[in-house]
Amino acid sequence: MGDQGQSTGFDSASFISSLPKLPGVYRMLDEARQVLYVGKAGNLKQRVSSYFQKSDLSPRIRLMVSRIAAVEITVTRSEAEALLLENNLIKALSPRYNILFRDDKSYPYLLLTGHAFPRLMVFRGTPKRGDRCFGPFPNAGAVRDSLDILQKIFQLRTCEDTVFAHRSRPCLLHQIKRCSAPCVGVVDAAAYAADAAHAEQFLLGKTDQLLDEITARMQQAAIGQHYEQAAALRDQVRSLTAVRERQSVTDLGSADVDVVAVASGQGMVCVNLGMIRSGQYLGDRSLFPRNAQDAGLQETLSAFLTQHYLDANAPAQIIVSEDGDWTAIAEVLSEQVGHTLTIHHQVSGQRRRWLDMALSNARLAILREANQKNTQTQRLAALRLALAMPDLQRIECFDISHTMGEATVASCVVYDHEAMQPSQYRLFNLRTNKAGDDYGAMREALTRRYARIRDGEGLRADLVLIDGGLGQLHAAAEVMIESGMGDVPLIGVAKGVERKAGMEQLVAMDGSSRRMSPDDPALHLIQQIRDEAHRFAITGHRARRAKARNVSVLENMPGIGPKRRQKLLERFGGLRELKNAGVEDIAKVAGISRSLAEEIYRGLH
Repeated sequence: MGDQGQSTGFDSASFISSLPKLPGVYRMLDEARQVLYVGKAGNLKQRVSSYFQKSDLSPRIRLMVSRIAAVEITVTRSEAEALLLENNLIKALSPRYNILFRDDKSYPYLLLTGHAFPRLMVFRGTPKRGDRCFGPFPNAGAVRDSLDILQKIFQLRTCEDTVFAHRSRPCLLHQIKRCSAPCVGVVDAAAYAADAAHAEQFLLGKTDQLLDEITARMQQAAIGQHYEQAAALRDQVRSLTAVRERQSVTDLGSADVDVVAVASGQGMVCVNLGMIRSGQYLGDRSLFPRNAQDAGLQETLSAFLTQHYLDANAPAQIIVSEDGDWTAIAEVLSEQVGHTLTIHHQVSGQRRRWLDMALSNARLAILREANQKNTQTQRLAALRLALAMPDLQRIECFDISHTMGEATVASCVVYDHEAMQPSQYRLFNLRTNKAGDDYGAMREALTRRYARIRDGEGLRADLVLIDGGLGQLHAAAEVMIESGMGDVPLIGVAKGVERKAGMEQLVAMDGSSRRMSPDDPALHLIQQIRDEAHRFAITGHRARRAKARNVSVLENMPGIGPKRRQKLLERFGGLRELKNAGVEDIAKVAGISRSLAEEIYRGLH
């Protein structure tokens, strides 16, 4: 492999004449040496020259070409190797003219642990030896639905190991028939192992075989006059039959297939990914890439296949909506997964129906996204008009949350580019204010936030919303002036006397207030941002309060130091489980005498 570069004052003709007719990767750079675009080629000379010789380039690519000051190339041994390098560079550099898919967290799986009494759980990451993974699922909702079904039918435990090891009586899940309570011996090891094996069969798509086995057991139980057991098995058969009829979408056996369809419209491009595992449709997800508005559907599809599957487990079959030469991608993916992988476009029968469904889902997702964007555009336009702020774009909102002064937190949420921006949210665990002092809490939160903005660590807001009335607003104004941002408009959002949605009052710095019509789109935007700030603050407060209480109850007990407190929490898995333990269980912890266990029990109750 080798590198070549070109300095500023780019001469495309002389550079192209020096290019080899070999596979590799090229990087387009601007005058500041920032990477504009990364691409791969089977023939570098032919591919790079096309940017400067073709007249039918898209507007996005024409703009990029006008900014090129240099091109760097890396020669590779094959087109497949170029594909891998291109993907790594795109992930590392996020070039502004490449089609980019958001780098989501890893997809969720269902996991059956390798314990004597296996635990069923949602899982992301790398499983331990002995654990069995099933999936992936396209989204968290799909994996939770499957977990819910398995709990109802097979009643496997989902609790943490520390909780399972120290239960003294069945939990609520057993009472509602979602767990067979192996923790306290309600079900024996053999019966539980059979349920775990049946759950695995179900996840592997062997539903017919599983139904035959359970039906045979039901008949034997009835013959032996074990009617209660026979009735429970009958209920399993009914549930499994209903699930099979609802989920089964294939007559192709236990196929593992991904269906990838790309569609465009309303100035957007959407990729829909449908997942079929063991012959069962697990669901789909729609993705909207960046920089794809004027790209071709095949180009977008190629970007998805490389960026998604080179970092994820790929099934043996991928069905795509666009025709093209997918040989190089299939070759690389086959090496990644360790088995032959095929990418098909021309399909019929069941596979055609899957593809049509994915295309339909992509088009529907575009309509939903367009409607949502139109709504946000209308709301922002209405707010600009109502506040006489024609350039209003970025809005930040603050809220304070505490319980009678305990575990006070402040949230800051951001609205920009006509959407909430969760990656820019900030949560402040407040330290200096007195308990219940909302004004002091607001001062501390804004001081910490805008000291950073003043120092260049973030973007200035066009408008700051304060969840509260005139007192909170004045506290915020003092901080903004001290931070050198007294010119940023502030508005208080007071809930009003009736504290009902639609009855909010907007409070200005001069003490005047106004109430918008409940059906005003401008008010709807303010409510959306304010409610998100409230939700984010409540979530942070509850987490901080729970953590504080877990420690503080034990901290105040005589005879319980840091080491004993740690041993107790580790042994029982948390304060709630410790409260459920009896004196005998507590006394089994190393360093805890019988008398001290009694003191702990009394203190907790």
